[in-house]
Amino acid sequence: MDVAIDTNVLVTGLLSPFGACGEVVRLISAGELTLSFDARILLEYQEVLRRPKFLFEEEKVASLLDYIAYRGQAVASSPLNKPLPDPEDEPFLEVALTGQAPFLVTGNQKHFPIERCQGTKVFSPKEFLIFYKKQQAEMEDKTKISTRRRTKPHPG
Repeated sequence: MDVAIDTNVLVTGLLSPFGACGEVVRLISAGELTLSFDARILLEYQEVLRRPKFLFEEEKVASLLDYIAYRGQAVASSPLNKPLPDPEDEPFLEVALTGQAPFLVTGNQKHFPIERCQGTKVFSPKEFLIFYKKQQAEMEDKTKISTRRRTKPHPG
């Protein structure tokens, strides 16, 4: 499942690994979610994660950014037709729209008015996890049904 995540989710997830943001970051790290990004987003992640106030170890920041660049989906995004209330949030929506990531996870939903999102669902981290878990459960149910149909003995 492809997603775009706002920098605030990444930072909060690393600072509070047991909250909703932390779970989103773990899903990305585990390869369950594919992170869509462009050069602007990667640069913002880098700049914010390296701020002294967060006390993240440089080696770990570099490893995380390498992982994102290697395992994520790099996107050449197109500009939005209409600006967002906060222009600094535009790269995230542009990447979601161009990269076919149907979901954007952010702690600032009010910065992404629904009429500007062109079908991309904007979730808070908690809302996204509820949605994601429901999707996973539905897929598991379909797999169980499909497996039962294939393993039913034929009358003969």
